[in-house]
Amino acid sequence: MPERKLIMITGRSICQGTGISNGKDLEEYVSATMTLELNPLDLERFGLQEGASVRVKTVFGEATVICRSEKLPEGLAFMAFGPTVNRLVGGETYASGMPDTKGFEIELEQLD
Repeated sequence: MPERKLIMITGRSICQGTGISNGKDLEEYVSATMTLELNPLDLERFGLQEGASVRVKTVFGEATVICRSEKLPEGLAFMAFGPTVNRLVGGETYASGMPDTKGFEIELEQLD
């Protein structure tokens, strides 16, 4: 079985930003903040299909998300800011007031 570790970055996405404006309880926002975007070759390497459920683990926590193929460099994953990402990042802000949300290691565990 291939090693299932990637580097994660987080940020705003169009669907997540629109979802905030329309309401965080609506499907658009919930879906946008529970989707893990991966390079198509990473999906294939891990034996994952588009829409597969995976558990994402970090040293700070874990969350269950849905995978989606996206145009990203191999080895890099992206998730939009939201409650799911908050479970995966630590609380240390290094006096900046903002936790480190870029470049941290994640491990995937297939659930389907």
